[in-house]
Amino acid sequence: MNKQIRTGVIGVGNMGQHHARVCATIPGSKLVGVADIDRHRAETIAGRYGVEAYTDYRALLDQVDAVCIASPTASHHEIGLASLEHGVHVLIEKPLASTLEAARDLTERARQLGLVLQVGHVERFNPTFVELMNVLSDHHILGLDARRLSPFATRAADVSVVFDLMVHDLDLIMTLVGAPLRSVQAIGGRLRSPQLDHVMAILNFVNGPVASVTASKVTQHKVRQLSVTTADAYVVADFLARTVMIYRQSAADYFAQRGEVLYRQEGLIEQVYVPPVEPLYAEIQHFLACVRDGCTPQVGGEDALRVMAVAERIEAQVIASLTEQPVGTLP
Repeated sequence: MNKQIRTGVIGVGNMGQHHARVCATIPGSKLVGVADIDRHRAETIAGRYGVEAYTDYRALLDQVDAVCIASPTASHHEIGLASLEHGVHVLIEKPLASTLEAARDLTERARQLGLVLQVGHVERFNPTFVELMNVLSDHHILGLDARRLSPFATRAADVSVVFDLMVHDLDLIMTLVGAPLRSVQAIGGRLRSPQLDHVMAILNFVNGPVASVTASKVTQHKVRQLSVTTADAYVVADFLARTVMIYRQSAADYFAQRGEVLYRQEGLIEQVYVPPVEPLYAEIQHFLACVRDGCTPQVGGEDALRVMAVAERIEAQVIASLTEQPVGTLP
């Protein structure tokens, strides 16, 4: 950690401002500047940390070794490619790009130049998921159920709920299962915007597990949960409460009481300790370590491509079922 890596943040809106906060305070990073097309926003965030503000990201690239790109998805390919061509290592918020073709281009260019390309699937660094993986390391997974639900907001209005929210759980599920997909089925709708904002998908994997994934931008309650059924236990990870609960059934029986047959189940509930680590801090810490030591990132371009391919299949299925369907209805 003795080497200070000169860092910058491109796009300091809802998510980028947090990248700037971490880059300004984490050991091993020297935040040099931030860039945003909104001059006031760039100057506000830059002033907070005493660094330079830029409205043209290209001027920032000459000053840094690594950047976090948190601009709108449509600009990821252009900014990411320009950064790589400047010899700058990049951490790009998910999704990696607007299309698979653009994402492949970024991945291949980073490989050719020998630069770090990390993708912001931040839930991989969530201590709740890390502990969930530890719990499941010696379990046979039978099924998974992921729910990522949010009230409606204008944030990330340029992407569907599949690429905004569902990609997180697709990445987590595919990481846990570690097997190819056999089939994908999906339904959903446009309820509050022209983009898909409520989608449900079923993933069937080659080695048997089935996963149900629901993502919504129109649910009047925020939920971030991943439940896993194994041969020996039922495990629930709650990313908001930061808890991992393990349910094991020790005994179940029917018995008679006053002439009535009753059912009784006795079980064991374990709560796993989850350390209080900020996922974004852990993600950027890992990124800096990869830049400093020349390591392959835990979530690189190939991982992002794998998730994007499944997300595109899901989105295409839903859109195909919604031909001529007005906003505000489900099939």
